[in-house]
Amino acid sequence: MAKVFLQAEWRKLVMVNYEVDPNLLKGYLPYKTELDLWNNTCYVSLVGFMFLDTKVKGFKIPFHRNFEEVNLRFYVRYKENDSWKRGVVFIKEIVPKHALTFVANLVYGENYQTMPMQHSWAKENDKQTIEYKWQTKAKWNSIKIQTHLSLHEIDEGSEEEFITEHYWGYTKINDTKTSEYGVEHPRWQVFKTLDYKIDVNFGEVYGQSFDFLNTRNPKSVFLAEGSIIEVKDGKTI
Repeated sequence: MAKVFLQAEWRKLVMVNYEVDPNLLKGYLPYKTELDLWNNTCYVSLVGFMFLDTKVKGFKIPFHRNFEEVNLRFYVRYKENDSWKRGVVFIKEIVPKHALTFVANLVYGENYQTMPMQHSWAKENDKQTIEYKWQTKAKWNSIKIQTHLSLHEIDEGSEEEFITEHYWGYTKINDTKTSEYGVEHPRWQVFKTLDYKIDVNFGEVYGQSFDFLNTRNPKSVFLAEGSIIEVKDGKTI
């Protein structure tokens, strides 16, 4: 059994989900994985959330326990011993501290990048507003959602289940090697979305092949409460 590399809480996950042409992602596919579709739809998700009470190998690192992350990811599966593992591949992960970027890129070979970041969580009456922001050369990018405060279970077979229930991470090392690591957490609950605003220059942040998302409406936007999570040590396949 793989040892625990990282423990933390992932909280208030804003998930912005777009339908894309599968051909867009083929160059990002790690070796031995294939795209995982839901209802014949290929998704990329822009996800913003908070890392809280973070520990690496059981140790709390000063000034690196609580921080924002925003990532752009898509969904894959890998067949091992006649059963499918469902996972995610990150196109880019943005964090506010250089040490986080260095460790993640070194240990897992992920594409982390450091940028100035901010977040706000606000409650008013029976509503909450959650926002994550990150600064590029051109602008402050942001994703913002307003929801009711009551939590709901995720329905079996739903899009929300597909987006949240992937428990493996896969990273393309080269054309013949893939890094795999496990992520463990309980089934999440979600809030009912009332409104949202996406203000992101996708081309500047993620490359010109994603520029079309600037003018595309997402298929869905929702907020998951999150939970305590564990990231396991990785292996090469």
